[in-house]
Amino acid sequence: MRVAVLGLGEAGSIYAADLARLGLSVTAADPLVSAAPAGVRSARDAGAAVRGAALVLSLVGGSAADSALAEALPAMERTAIFADMNTAGPADKRRLAKCADEQGIAFVDVAILAPVPRSRVQTPLALSGSAARELHAILAGLGIPAAVVGDEAGVAAGLKLLRSVFMKGLAATVLESVAAARAVGAEDWIVEQIASELGPAGHSVVSRILEGTPVHAKRREAEMDDARSFLETLGVPHPMTDGTIQWLHSLSRPDPG
Repeated sequence: MRVAVLGLGEAGSIYAADLARLGLSVTAADPLVSAAPAGVRSARDAGAAVRGAALVLSLVGGSAADSALAEALPAMERTAIFADMNTAGPADKRRLAKCADEQGIAFVDVAILAPVPRSRVQTPLALSGSAARELHAILAGLGIPAAVVGDEAGVAAGLKLLRSVFMKGLAATVLESVAAARAVGAEDWIVEQIASELGPAGHSVVSRILEGTPVHAKRREAEMDDARSFLETLGVPHPMTDGTIQWLHSLSRPDPG
């Protein structure tokens, strides 16, 4: 089976490398990355990468999702599946699905439900769209955990944003608690308290929050902006999400010192 991976950032590189290790023929393209992972063939552009592929995984980031799809569609096999794994709002996923449908290409909205570096290709996925069940069968054959959550693109994206409201809100609460505890010399104590409430993996969860949130603050702020827009379409109040966005924005700003 031939697979194309569009985007060789953190997640794209991991998926490309792991799928190649599973024995698939993987071609990848990223205009900003010159070298593909070991075992992965590098293509000059998205069109060249997807030619002949049965499955295309788009991991280019939400801002580039439109252009990646537009470049890929004309070169894809009519029997291929385009899986958009970028974080975006439900409306954006439905719009992309409509573009693919107009070109006769099956589109699946794929939500990645945990940090990819933690479990790599074993990261749980949520799938929605007209070809979600077809993709689920392919992933199941590869041992990749996934669940079909709807027949319409956008369903998976919406569920991921709801999860983000909690997960990123939890991160903001942890950061605020630890910052306050640090001011009174009680950082170790509060970390222990928080970790004990989060179960057996509590310490690793707290560590990931404290280390990863500042590094990825800008991207997560954009994700939470999408989450807030989604909550607004649902008519749901979002004061906690507003606070999370403020925290992430403060972390993503350059240090004036």
